[in-house]
Amino acid sequence: MTGVFCVRAEFGSYTKYFVAGGYVAIGWIPGTDLSAIKTRDELYPLYRASRPQDTSNIVIGQQVGQVARFLLEMKAGDFVFTPAADTEFLHYGRIAPDPSYFYAAGDDGCPYRHRRRVEWASGTLQRSGFSVPLQNTIRSSLTVFAVSQHDEFLAAIGHSDLVNTPKAAAYDPYTAVLEQVLELDPTEFEVLVGHLLTALGFEGSEVTGKSGDGGVDAKGELNVANLAKVKVFVQAKRYKLGSRVSAGTVRALRQAIPRDGQGAFITTADFDGKASDIALDPDFPRIGLINGRQLVDLLVEHWNDIPQEFQDRLGLRPGLVRA
Repeated sequence: MTGVFCVRAEFGSYTKYFVAGGYVAIGWIPGTDLSAIKTRDELYPLYRASRPQDTSNIVIGQQVGQVARFLLEMKAGDFVFTPAADTEFLHYGRIAPDPSYFYAAGDDGCPYRHRRRVEWASGTLQRSGFSVPLQNTIRSSLTVFAVSQHDEFLAAIGHSDLVNTPKAAAYDPYTAVLEQVLELDPTEFEVLVGHLLTALGFEGSEVTGKSGDGGVDAKGELNVANLAKVKVFVQAKRYKLGSRVSAGTVRALRQAIPRDGQGAFITTADFDGKASDIALDPDFPRIGLINGRQLVDLLVEHWNDIPQEFQDRLGLRPGLVRA
């Protein structure tokens, strides 16, 4: 099975060196060439010698596990990605044929000496284009980790030939759920989005707009454990399946977002390619884009927090199967 891994570059600080040098790298156990290591157990004494201040077995186990994953689990032909400094974008490539590990001098601008050679693709991926579960996986606090949604990732980079799951069956649960959502009238859909914002942790979520007004349909304030508060202004629009929201429609939402806020566009459809560029323009408040499949992911994740009357109205059971 072709694996998919993430190797972070210190919040993107060293991503440009990874890509320019054709490698990914880690910095643990910096003074020892690990090319002769064959098992995870061999790493423990080396790690303890390099980090005597680490006395917690939990911490040691986690860090050694990441080194072992980088050194022993990642194999030639596996795919790897690393977030850019702007973490919305992901560089991706493929682990080079063995021997891909090498111990570098660390004098090229990146101090991490343990490296695996990577054949990087010329383009990048946008993490917001992935499903909600995969986006949540990418948020992992680990430096090196495997991605369980590897089939989705492989399909996104044009390698459906490597996907291990059977070909799609006639029943598409995403389409089935979206068809039920489209049975809602425009106001009901906006109210559903308001409930979903509350389920996501927004305070004071309320429906504010009217269908077709081109402005804000709902708003709320996300309070992250009193560490930060973000006002979010939401446009929620039902569009038929297969359609795409234009860049101009996303641009129009920006006019309703104050400088200290952010926007979100939630739809049952998808977005055209230029809509993402508009949404992430660094000169304007950020606009998060949630397409139909991501909306279904969020509904699955927070279904039990949606009021019963909306559950009944949608005619779905837990797991979002038609009742």
